[in-house]
Amino acid sequence: MQSPAAILRDIWTTAGGDAAALDRVRLTGEEPQIPSSFRVAVAGQTTIAAAGLAAAEIWRLRSGQMQDVSVDLRHAVAECRSERYLRLDDKPPPPAWDAIAGVYRTGDGRFVRCHTNFPHHRDAVCKVLACEAEREQVQAALMQWKGEDFETAAYAAGGVVALMRSCDEWSALPQAHALAQLPLLSIERIGEAPPRPWPKGDRPLAGLRVLDLSRVIAGPVAGRTLAAHGADVLLVSGPELPAIPWLTIDTGRGKLTTFIELKSEAGRAQLRALLKDADIFSQGYRPRALAAIGFAPEEVATISPGIVYVTLSAYGHAGPWAERRGFDSLVQTTTGFNHAEGEAAGVDGPKELPAQMLDHATGYLMAFGAMMARARQAREGGSWHVRVSLAQTGRWLWNLGRLEGGLNTPEITGEAVHAAFIESMSSGFGTLKAVQHSALLSKTPAQWSRPAMPLGSHPAQWPPRS
Repeated sequence: MQSPAAILRDIWTTAGGDAAALDRVRLTGEEPQIPSSFRVAVAGQTTIAAAGLAAAEIWRLRSGQMQDVSVDLRHAVAECRSERYLRLDDKPPPPAWDAIAGVYRTGDGRFVRCHTNFPHHRDAVCKVLACEAEREQVQAALMQWKGEDFETAAYAAGGVVALMRSCDEWSALPQAHALAQLPLLSIERIGEAPPRPWPKGDRPLAGLRVLDLSRVIAGPVAGRTLAAHGADVLLVSGPELPAIPWLTIDTGRGKLTTFIELKSEAGRAQLRALLKDADIFSQGYRPRALAAIGFAPEEVATISPGIVYVTLSAYGHAGPWAERRGFDSLVQTTTGFNHAEGEAAGVDGPKELPAQMLDHATGYLMAFGAMMARARQAREGGSWHVRVSLAQTGRWLWNLGRLEGGLNTPEITGEAVHAAFIESMSSGFGTLKAVQHSALLSKTPAQWSRPAMPLGSHPAQWPPRS
C-alpha cells in the first residue's frame, strides 16, 4: 500500500511538478482517522498538500523564497468535513438533507438513492413516481419500479438519482471504461497567449482574479482554497439559482459574491467584462450548459487569452455519461463505494463514506490544477483547460487500497476536533467558528481575509489590485 508521501508524489509529478519541491513537504498523522474501509483521510491529506505545495511553488516563482508545507492527517479530515463543524453564533448546522432525500428499495430488490436538496430535483422525482413528496409515498411508488429503469427515467425528467451498484457492476459499464483511460486530472493547452507576469503582492496568489461559478461543495471548496492563498475570488451566482445556505456560509469564506443573470444578454455581457481581467475561470455547471450560452473553454480563451479554465463534472468528460448530472453521494452510490462499505460493515444495503470525500478531494484537485496551469502560463504562455470529475477522484480513491478493520475506527465527534483547528471570525451571517485551512505554509500562512457574506452582497466588479 502506497505511503501518503508516495501518493502525493504521484499527484504532483503527474501534473508537471518538480520532484525536488516534495522535499519541503511534511505529512503527519496515522491512518485510519474515521470509520471507513477506504483511505479517505489520506485522500484528503494528499490533495490538500498538493494544493498547498502548488501555492508554495508559485510563491517561490514570484519571490524567490522557498517555504515548508505541512499537513496533519486529523486536521485534513476535519477540513474535509468542514460543513459539519461550522458553528453560526454557536449553533450547529441544520439537517443536511431534504425530507425525501436518501435510500429506497425498488420492486426488483435493488437500492436507489435520490438527491432532492434542490426543489427542481425533488419535483422531477415526484413527477416520475406520480406521488407526493413524502417518504412513505416515494417508497410505495418505487416498489412498482425496477431500479435501473427508475434511474434512467428520473435522469430523463431532470432528476438526479443513482442505482446502487457493486464495483464489478460499475466496472462493466462503458462509463467506467472511459474513465479508466483518463488521468486523475488533465491540464491541456487550448489557445495561444503571451505569458502573463505575476502581479505584485505578499501572498502566493495575491492579485490573481478568480471567477467561481459553482455550488454545493467541490467547486466552492476550490474557490475557498484559492482565496486562502490570497486570490481575489468572485463567486458568481444567480438570484433564481437554488443554494444550500449552510454550505454557502462554509465555502464562502474569503470570497466576494455577486449575482449575474446569465440567461440575459446583459448578464452575459457582465460576465464577459469580468473575464477580460480574470486569471482563472472555475465552473461546475452541468456539462455543456455554459457552452450553450457562449462560455465554452475555447470561447473564454478568446475573450481572455491566457485564462485558466477549470471544469468540474460528475462522471468525467468522456463516455456515455459525460453529460450526466451528479453529486458526491450519488457517485459514491453508483460506482461501488456504498456497496463496498455496506459489505464491509455487514449491512444489507448502502453505507456512505464518513465524509463527502469525492467532493472535498476534487475541490482541492481543482485548486491544485488551477495553480499548476497558472504557473505554466507564466512560464510558457497559452490558455489552459483543467478538467476533474467526482467519478475520477473516486476511481483514484478506490485504487489507494482498503483498510482492514477500518470501519472499527471511532468516529470523531464535533467536540473531539482539536480546538487548534477551529478559528472564530465575524461574517455577514453572524459569528462563525470554522475549520482553518490545514495546509500550513511556513512563510505565507493560509488565511481568509474576507468574511463569508450572503450571496449577491457585492457588485459585479473586481477590487483594485494593490
